[in-house]
Parts: sequence; structure tokens; C-alpha cells
Amino acid sequence: MPSRRACWPPAGHTEPEPRLRASIGRAGRTESLLTPLRRASEAAVFHEARVHNLTVVRRSSFSPRAGLVGLVLAAAVSLGGCGGGATAQQADPGSATATSAPASTTAPAPAPRTSAPTDPAAAPTPPAAVAGSAMAAAQQLEVKGRAPKTGYERDLFGSGWVDVDHNGCDTRNDILARDLEGETFKPGTRDCVVLTGTLADPYSGATIAFVRGNGTSNDVQIDHVVALSDAWQKGAQGWDGGTRVAFANDPRNLLAVDGPLNGQKGDADAATWLPPNKAYRCAYVARQVGVKATYGLWVTQAEQDAMVRVLSTCPDQPLPEGFGAAGSAPAGAAGPAPAPAPAPAPAPAPAAEPYANCAAARAAGAAPVHRGDPGYGAHLDRDGDGVGCE
Repeated sequence: MPSRRACWPPAGHTEPEPRLRASIGRAGRTESLLTPLRRASEAAVFHEARVHNLTVVRRSSFSPRAGLVGLVLAAAVSLGGCGGGATAQQADPGSATATSAPASTTAPAPAPRTSAPTDPAAAPTPPAAVAGSAMAAAQQLEVKGRAPKTGYERDLFGSGWVDVDHNGCDTRNDILARDLEGETFKPGTRDCVVLTGTLADPYSGATIAFVRGNGTSNDVQIDHVVALSDAWQKGAQGWDGGTRVAFANDPRNLLAVDGPLNGQKGDADAATWLPPNKAYRCAYVARQVGVKATYGLWVTQAEQDAMVRVLSTCPDQPLPEGFGAAGSAPAGAAGPAPAPAPAPAPAPAPAAEPYANCAAARAAGAAPVHRGDPGYGAHLDRDGDGVGCE
């Protein structure tokens, strides 16, 4: 640390301007006696102003009291060393005044943000269910975990579409005839096999032209609203074969829809897939609720939450026509009691080889035979539309 003696005079010190010296000289004899004091105080004031970037306001005369203040400032500088770290304070009104530039201030740090405690009572609750509504039925469904898919096969629900109502048409053609507009039928099939028609697709909201054929039939597919695999994992494992066939061909669980969207859905439930057409979601979920309530199928917690969430936007949405009131089926019933319907035809026995002819297929109760079904062969499908022995 440098010695205090070496700190004086301050670096860069200069004598006061001539005008200031002349003003001081006029003070007379008294001031001349205080010359050493005056010079020391002037030097201290100018040094402090230069160190702290202060503005010096000069007066036209120098008073003894100003000299005393200067001496005090000089002593402070001498005691503080060469650091110049002291802060200049406002001088006496009669002395040379130093004003500092406004000091920068730092805004106080904001208080840490704290989240309000979650109040379960403040969480939004769904509106009260209307008696007899789909929402009331959804809230009454049994909630359980999903069972393993082990052992599931499509043929456990019947080999393809069957004629459960004995009207001479398989279920697929029955649903096409029901859901299409302006449909036409293949001659000689007693208005059974649908050739063309227009579908107002509920899943997408689009209009789809249906044309029966090898490359076009799949544009419109028949969807199981409650997928067979989903039913298997939520109660259908305990059904007998006749109940499963009836379920797979129940028109209340079937819709003609856009083929690609049906493939996208797969076996998803309401928790993992909903129609892109939001205007149809209430009706879609209500149909799932009706099917599950009627057949005694359970739901997972996530599935029930999704059903209630959708139906809370339409709390008075009814169950589709043909379904009983909410809670009409006992929850968790292993053997559901569907609405009265004609007894289903027995499922045909799977054929390892294609049927020799349509007479054999009809004798086995398998006609019409669809491509991919056991017993199907190209020789049975003369028009190549994927359906043999129509």
C-alpha cells in the first residue's frame, strides 16, 4: 500500500483557474492568512470531483467556513489513502457544492412464485347425468383391468359374416343396405348383395361412393364399434360360442364406415381412439356404452374416464335405439343377455380346403364365403368381388 505522503498532491492536480484565484484574492488580508488552508481545500475538492465524476459549482468568493470544510475533505482523502473510494456527501450550503450523478439502483429480486395448492374440490366436475342417458349408463359400467389377449382368434366369434336373422343375406350386406343411400343390388340375389351406394361416413364426416369390387370394396368396411378383441379382453372370454357369434353379428354394434379409419382404429377403446369427426363422438361413445352395458362387458378406468369426458359435453345424450335403459344389464355378468333376436345359425366348421362348390358351402352353412374365410376359393367367386356363393 503506498504511503500517505506519496498520495499528495493527487495525480493530475492543477491549480485553480485564474478567475477563481482572482476571486479569492479579493477576499483581503483575512483570506491571505488562510492561503495554505485554501489551497489544500481547493485541491481536495477538485480531486474528489475528478475521482467521483462530480460537478463543481464555483462561488464568487471563498469563505473561511468553506476552507474548513475543504480541510475536512482533505483530511478524509489523506486518511483514506489513494483509493478515492469515499463517497462525496452534499457540502454545507455555504461551501462549494458537489452533486453526484444519480446512482443506479437494482430492482429487488421478485419473490419466488409459488403455485397455489391444488384443491380437489376446485377441480371441474362433470355435470350430473340425466337419468336414462348414456352418461348415466357409462358411470354404472363395471371397472376392471384389461385381461390378457391370450387365446384370442377371430374365428372364436364365428367364421366370417353369417346370416343371423335368416333373411338370406349375410350381416355385411345387411349393414351396407342399412347404412348406404341409393344402393343397388346384384341381380338374382333377392336384393341381398349390394353393388353400389353412397355412404355418409360418420367417422370422418365425408361422403364415400361405394362400388363393390376386388379393388374398391374395402373403401367401405363394417366396423365393430366395440372391437371383438376388446370384448375378448373385457369379459367375452367367458362367453359360449353362440353368444360370441351373436355379438359379432349384432347390428347394434356394427356401422358401415370409412375403410382406412376402421383400420386405424383397430381394437382400440374410447381411451385410445375416437372418430376424427368430433360432432359424432357423443353418438359413438353412447353406442359403445350401450353395447357394453347390454352384454355385461367391463371397462378400464381410463376408458370410463374417456367416456364420461366425452358425454359430459352432451349429458342428455340417449343410448342408441334398441338398447335398454342405463343399468338394465347387471354389471360384470359373465353371460350377457342381449335383446331378443332370432337364434343365430350355427357357425360353420372351418374347412381346411376350399369348398368343392357352392352347394357344399351352403350345406355347411358357410355361404356366402368371403375372401380370407376358411373354405373360400376363387372358383366360388365367379365375379371376383371377394364374395363367393352369393
